[in-house]
Amino acid sequence: MHHLSGITRLALAGLMATTSIIALPHGVAAQDGQAGGTLRILGTADIDHFDPTSAALVTSNNFLRAVTRQLISYAASTDETVRITPEGDLATEVPQPTNDGLTYTFKLRQGAQWNAPSGARQITSADFERGIKRMCNPLLGSAALTYYQDLIAGLAEFCAGFSKVEPTVEAMKAYIEGNDIAGIETPDDQTIVINLTQKAGDFIYMLSLPTSAPAPVEVLDYLPDSPDYRNNFIASGPYTPGAYTPDSSLQLVRNPAWTPESDPLRKAYVDDIQITFGLQPDAVLQQLQSGDGDMTFDITIPPAILQLLTATGDEKLMTVSSGATAFLFINTVSENNNGALRDLKVRQALNYAIDKAAIVQQSGGPTVGQPVNGIFGPGVLGYHDFDLYPSPEAKGDPAKAKELLAEAGYPDGITLKMPFRNQNNEPAIAQTIQASMAASGITLELTPVAPADYYSKFMTNPVNTKDGTWDIAPVGWTPDWAGGSARSVFQPQFSFNGTHQTYNYTDYNNPKANELAQQAINATTPEEVARLWGQVDELVMADAPVVPYLANKVVLYRSAAVQNFQPYALGVQGDWTNVWIQR
Repeated sequence: MHHLSGITRLALAGLMATTSIIALPHGVAAQDGQAGGTLRILGTADIDHFDPTSAALVTSNNFLRAVTRQLISYAASTDETVRITPEGDLATEVPQPTNDGLTYTFKLRQGAQWNAPSGARQITSADFERGIKRMCNPLLGSAALTYYQDLIAGLAEFCAGFSKVEPTVEAMKAYIEGNDIAGIETPDDQTIVINLTQKAGDFIYMLSLPTSAPAPVEVLDYLPDSPDYRNNFIASGPYTPGAYTPDSSLQLVRNPAWTPESDPLRKAYVDDIQITFGLQPDAVLQQLQSGDGDMTFDITIPPAILQLLTATGDEKLMTVSSGATAFLFINTVSENNNGALRDLKVRQALNYAIDKAAIVQQSGGPTVGQPVNGIFGPGVLGYHDFDLYPSPEAKGDPAKAKELLAEAGYPDGITLKMPFRNQNNEPAIAQTIQASMAASGITLELTPVAPADYYSKFMTNPVNTKDGTWDIAPVGWTPDWAGGSARSVFQPQFSFNGTHQTYNYTDYNNPKANELAQQAINATTPEEVARLWGQVDELVMADAPVVPYLANKVVLYRSAAVQNFQPYALGVQGDWTNVWIQR
């Protein structure tokens, strides 16, 4: 989200906001845009988390773009180079590291404020450190913690102490306020000094992720992302949550503490944003075409409609590359079928059995997707063309799959449980997977799961994995940044340091891959980075912990009223904070 964001990506070019935007009445031109009006967003599933610390879906990044700010972010742009270049957001600029690449010093932009209960208040360096501290709270931490924990000096030790704290408001608040992270220095309110344990060329990109957003002191009075937290949300972006009915609707209204001169990346043309959940893709597309809605939230355009829009040359159609991949995660932890999936030959059989070409066709054809054979997708440094389990035209090799199953002791085939998100065209893709597996003697029992629950409650519950509630499960992953983003694919899903990570469902571990990944993280040239991550990809796929099948572009569509539709790369969607409405 849509796939998980490897929790997502990118952008640049300072779109300088003007001081007149908020004050302008509806319909009055604002420099190169038009202020006022309501942006109507239509979708299927609710936002996974309001709390930026724990939000993990790509779609949630669009909400967080509107209500939070980070040290580093990106400009929205149709120019891919611009879109993947980090820019100062709360930071006045992107600093060059000192101390042989181990120290980064940031100056905070003055005028950037919290919408605090007591009134607008400047965001400070202490707020940034507090945000990092919250990432390892024992109640609801960050899925992205693995990126930061061993990289920021002292964070691992801080998190180790935090893990022993009772997960109550009082105990967690006391620990955060009573302990510091050794590697983060705050010499004054507007200076942040971050010391790393090792060189990391991708560290600046990590600071664009919402999970690293500063946190105001008031949030320590609420359990992370609880109803109380949501009801008392303190925004730093141009909008703040208004009326909210879970799984139904959410309104974002202007944040009175935000000033356009303090924000080079968000112009905030529209007065409010109305998000409606619980809709089906066909209905959403009809509303966009009729002018009853403006943009999509988490909708994949159905292939039949996509073909029609493509055939008619609809200029409101846009594809955006995100580096996203889809694959089946294989449950090697449960005792189902006497632990059959722990056998490499069975996992290899699954890789041979799948008909990737049929899935590409079901997803809308080669213009929006292609078969993929590794953990990295196109656009990720380290992606390369290899296939350890080849088949003619990527249509699968049932004979080879049956042969491997027989060698593993399953000459009559095997029955596996496969859940799927009951959303967009994912039921159809699940049936396509089911049909291709059947040709190899693999029977899939399909179980639909509500889209809002699939990751947050179903897949990320280790008890479900251990108990064998699922055997194979379709999941997706979008890198958190562009280009050199392989770390954001590998670490959360395919590395294991002794502590269970949210999206490495089976605690998969390959020490040699971990060693090469570390070399890739420290590498200084793109060529060396690509070579090392390519080796990591092949090592992982030799173990076959997953069955990759699709690398896809995201297809975006909007109503005729939406102007300045510039994609924000972390959300893989037009930027809510930079479009304007012309009805």
